[in-house]
Amino acid sequence: MGFQQGLSGLNAASRGLDVIGHNIANANTTGMKSSRAEFAELYASNLGTGGGGNSPGIGVTTAAISQQFSQGNLSTTGNDLDLAINGAGFYAVQMPSGEINYTRAGTFKLDKDGNIVTNAGAKLQGNLFDPQTGAVSKGSLQLPTGKGIQGQVTSTITAVANLDTEAVVASSTTPPTPVTKYGTSLTVYDTQGAAIPVGLYFQKTAANTWDVFADYPNGSSTGTMGTALGSIAFDSAGKLTSGSPMTLTGVTVPGGATAAFDVALNLDGMTQNASSFYVSTLKQNGYAPGELTGVKIEEDGIITARYSNGETQAAGQIVLANFRNVQGLEPTSGTYWKETAASGAPLKNTPASGNFGKIASGTLEDSNVDLTAELVNMMTAQRAYQANAQTIKTQDQVMSTLVNMR
Repeated sequence: MGFQQGLSGLNAASRGLDVIGHNIANANTTGMKSSRAEFAELYASNLGTGGGGNSPGIGVTTAAISQQFSQGNLSTTGNDLDLAINGAGFYAVQMPSGEINYTRAGTFKLDKDGNIVTNAGAKLQGNLFDPQTGAVSKGSLQLPTGKGIQGQVTSTITAVANLDTEAVVASSTTPPTPVTKYGTSLTVYDTQGAAIPVGLYFQKTAANTWDVFADYPNGSSTGTMGTALGSIAFDSAGKLTSGSPMTLTGVTVPGGATAAFDVALNLDGMTQNASSFYVSTLKQNGYAPGELTGVKIEEDGIITARYSNGETQAAGQIVLANFRNVQGLEPTSGTYWKETAASGAPLKNTPASGNFGKIASGTLEDSNVDLTAELVNMMTAQRAYQANAQTIKTQDQVMSTLVNMR
């Protein structure tokens, strides 16, 4: 009877229209993956019968609704916490219930505790870095929004400069060349991050030989002015041969709450050429306390925190997940997927490694729905629905004819 075939066709066409409508409704949903209804024909069979060559079939059924995990277009937003995966992989997020889900929607934000979360409050998972020990732990990624970073004491100064080989020996002039003629200055920090000014000076004492002086406070009210640190020597090619490293001893803040400390002075790379005095490198490894001012996320998922003192620290790294059978994932509301037995266990790795995609910060992945194709599919499904309705109508007319025969 054609009624059953027509009815199954109506149900299948209606299911197809539901899928198409869902796709169109989510055409602007970030990270959404379109679905496709897949159908299969039905045959009745009896034990011992061969094939279905003599059976007209009993209709159609919806075999599966599969999702299409093709890459969506990337749209620039300028928001550092808007993240898109350019390639394979899913973000692993911990739902408020504690369950781990997976998503491609990278509309992340910070909650009151500094956790990186989705709009539903799911916490982004990854590797956490301890800035003090360098230890790595796994868990919810968190930024230190409620606190800054403490100051770090300076332990090393690196200075590279060129000394003028044509400079006269300081003692050969009247009055002698002042110590401060060839010098520079920088700021170092104590254990509490307090700034301490330091001056470095060079005075020529003989051909290819210079004395090095430092001007820094040593805990007294007047400080240590022009303290001799030692001598450096150059060869005939103007390369440094001896004298580095040196040490600034007893550096402290007058009346400060911290103890005196020593700072190593690295002068490797100093030159003596027939050129004016200039400084090419002057740096130290201490810093003042700072507050969090921004976040930067690299292609490999490294999350770098920027602080008001100019320092940056790696706070963590995003870890992506992928599956051998992504079609086996179970979709849930909110553009999330759950692991199932069909999908297999997640394979985890950092972005831009292996076959995992790169992270694009300040970017979102659009839905991969093709509106033009969906509208064409909708018209096709509508015609299929009408055609199946026509088979029922025709079968009804046949039945009516039979009933009215005399």
